[in-house]
Amino acid sequence: MSSHGQETRRKTATGSRAGMAGVSETAPTWPQCVRSSLVLVVLFVTACATPEQPRHGAMPGGGQQPRGEAVARPISATPALDLSALSNLEGVIPELAEKRVVFVGESHDRYDHHLTQLEIIRRLHAIQPQLAIGMEMFQQPFQRYLDAYVAGKLSEAELLRSTEYYRRWRFDFRLYAPILRYAREHQLPVVALNLPVELTRKVGGKGIDGLTQAERAAIPEAIDRSDTLYVQRLKAIFDQHPHKQGLSFEHFLEVQLLWDEGMAERAAAYLKTHPDHAMVVLAGSGHLAHGSGIPRRLVRRVPVSSAIVLNSWEGGLEPGLADFLLLPQKRVLPAAGKLGALLAEQDGKLKVDTCISGSPCEAAGIRQGDQVLAVNGKPVVNMADLREVTWDKKPGDKVTLEIRRTRWFAQPQELSYELELR
Repeated sequence: MSSHGQETRRKTATGSRAGMAGVSETAPTWPQCVRSSLVLVVLFVTACATPEQPRHGAMPGGGQQPRGEAVARPISATPALDLSALSNLEGVIPELAEKRVVFVGESHDRYDHHLTQLEIIRRLHAIQPQLAIGMEMFQQPFQRYLDAYVAGKLSEAELLRSTEYYRRWRFDFRLYAPILRYAREHQLPVVALNLPVELTRKVGGKGIDGLTQAERAAIPEAIDRSDTLYVQRLKAIFDQHPHKQGLSFEHFLEVQLLWDEGMAERAAAYLKTHPDHAMVVLAGSGHLAHGSGIPRRLVRRVPVSSAIVLNSWEGGLEPGLADFLLLPQKRVLPAAGKLGALLAEQDGKLKVDTCISGSPCEAAGIRQGDQVLAVNGKPVVNMADLREVTWDKKPGDKVTLEIRRTRWFAQPQELSYELELR
């Protein structure tokens, strides 16, 4: 499955049960960790591009790159990579620094992808102090909270709560925290790129024609459908998966178009109003590969030089895929502190479904059906609330859990437990 296919599936998937876990640890100094440990290889994917498929980046007059049907080439023109001439991330920074916009792709749950993103940001910032970071992970209506966080007016916990991070994105915040901390430390603007999920979810069910007049005013006016290869790739992803009855490819396509046009429009608007700034755009690789998603749609709005960097592409390698492909050594986040409970959201309440054998939950005597009221004094009514409180907890950390236990023919009990996470 392609990276775009995986990311689409993750964005649309929801679940009512989840493991109850506090997460995090304070990792080694991030730049040091990246410099000393991260193993990278860089493939110059487009170095062998044919004349019909030029490098991403500066284009005469700011025009778009050719698109449409693939052009057959003779066998003698088959692209070849010289593996003995591979460079590394450090070696391509000078070329990236010449671009006004650098798009850096990711698989959202890959820790190593976020380490390479941070390293690119850190190195480009050393060359270009006026650098902004555009992030798919935050939705546009919450921009003021990102501004307040960078300015030092909000804590990380307040940022998570204010942006509804765990309701709207859900991926472990530890993956992105080092990038945001770097932005805050160096006062780099962070730009919320994504459209509100309420809009894309409605379009997925009813299509753009199903939006109200007010909703239509909140989406990009210009939506380019002319890239036939973009449509073909999305159709292949759509056809790979079973779908609920009535789900149409047209609505699926419109959601992808809205995501890409919406993020491109937001980034372009920032660049227009901040002509002294360069930008690093962080987004799922499926939104960047081949330039079809965000990149060309941004350049259509504002003619800037740009480059695309992908991490660990899982699909086929072909000219025009990207400017650089990184092959980082796979890494996983350090273990998070866990209570060892499976939880279920029921009727607006968060209840214990199961305590795992040998877990802190079981040792404390917490029972199936107990309702979680608070963790460390912070009210909890759903999984998002829980994750906001526990995201940075490590094994060995202690938390106070308040629960309500309903009993037959008796008043409910409210109990408090102190548990050591494992």
